[in-house]
Amino acid sequence: MMLYSSQARHQVKCTGFTLVETLIAFLVFGMVISGVLYGYVQINRMAEWSSMSLAAQSAASSGAERARAADWRPRDFPPTNGPGTMDELPANANYPVFTNVDYMDIPTKGDPASTNFSNWTTNYVWVTTASVNPPLREIQSYCLWTFPLTGTVYTNTVILMRAPDQ
Repeated sequence: MMLYSSQARHQVKCTGFTLVETLIAFLVFGMVISGVLYGYVQINRMAEWSSMSLAAQSAASSGAERARAADWRPRDFPPTNGPGTMDELPANANYPVFTNVDYMDIPTKGDPASTNFSNWTTNYVWVTTASVNPPLREIQSYCLWTFPLTGTVYTNTVILMRAPDQ
């Protein structure tokens, strides 16, 4: 009987975890959970940047297409400039032909006209003469936007070539 009780005491001492083993298990678990949370935060940040970049690219494309839709007929006679005549957007490399400030087309909460200006874009459109004969113009549309998490300013660009009467 004495032999049986010493074996039982020995088995009781060998079962269970020590405090150090439990603390190390919690430390490993905490490191794994913090890695998962960090990955989730980074994926969310990348998704937000991607949505804002695509909205800015859409705004740049909109400005370029707006300039492309302007009337340009260099073969009209008599040649005049101005709206509704032969050249609605004359080429000028010194300044943009128009500038547009607008709110990004991304899902947000609240009123976009409030004090939060972090999701606004500024679109600059230049029209320059690429070739005189044959007549060809280059339309450059730049959309500037700020990523609110870092404050970094980015530029999305669309460049088109345009012939008259299109």
